[in-house]
Amino acid sequence: MTTATCGKTLPDPLDDLGLVPVHARTTMLLVVVLPFLGLVGGIVLLWGHHFSWVQLGIFLGMYFLSAFGITVGYHRLFTHRSFETTWPVKMALGFLGSMAVEGPILKWVATHRMHHTRSDTHDDPHSPNLKGNGALAVLRGFWHAHVGWMLGADHPGLPRYVRDLVEDRMLRALSRLFPLWVVISLLVPAVLGGVLSWSWSGALAGFLWGGLARIFFVHHLTFSINSVCHLWGRRPFRTDDLSRNNLVFGVLGLGEGWHNNHHAFPASARHGLKWWQFDLSYLVIRGLEVLRLAWRVRLPRPESILKRRQAAV
Repeated sequence: MTTATCGKTLPDPLDDLGLVPVHARTTMLLVVVLPFLGLVGGIVLLWGHHFSWVQLGIFLGMYFLSAFGITVGYHRLFTHRSFETTWPVKMALGFLGSMAVEGPILKWVATHRMHHTRSDTHDDPHSPNLKGNGALAVLRGFWHAHVGWMLGADHPGLPRYVRDLVEDRMLRALSRLFPLWVVISLLVPAVLGGVLSWSWSGALAGFLWGGLARIFFVHHLTFSINSVCHLWGRRPFRTDDLSRNNLVFGVLGLGEGWHNNHHAFPASARHGLKWWQFDLSYLVIRGLEVLRLAWRVRLPRPESILKRRQAAV
């Protein structure tokens, strides 16, 4: 499928956004359920045995690599263009983000950009605030924002949100090869577990802890930004939505939980705008900048922050 633009023919983003719609619901259900079963399997395997440092190392290594692939790569680089970097770093971040198994780059970016454009309106892909009032309505909204929205059909307007990225041939290829990166993200911890322990049981433990259980934790911390951080927390800035700063997920979410800050300044590479708002993802970007692997790192001016705070009072 192609689209004519300014006298030239470009690939239609629909070709690269991800899964065929008829299979999307089943696939996303499996993506949510299988990592949970992996966590249960890991617990069963661990029961009655000492916890292995090998398993812990594989889990933490795979966790942080794939989580930073989402927070630094998918989110701050590809979605908001908060900084510029070299193409090898860009490709590495895209690969690591794909290993988090949250969808191809183009589809993830399109959905998140739509969320910012339509935040907490009926066109928001995953707002938790549209199910009415009362405790049951909050639970329904939480479920929808956390997981439920992924089980529905894609919004037909998604392709227009990634017209800029679809022109990048390497990103298109990386996005189209998403299923391959998923397989690799499960094989790598299994191979590491087997090699480091020199046993099939070690390979199985690596698969469960560094593969499925790790995906489970990355998923639900990421999903919590959609759900928890639009329901509970503080709103120091006035925005056109109900985004909130949540201390717990500000820390556990590698800086993503300072969500009201982010919605006030979407292009900022730093979400934790106060000294005590720990933002590990920004520290990674800052490290890349020190190594001269990142530049044009975008931060809000102090006077802009003050002005937005005053407007919220």
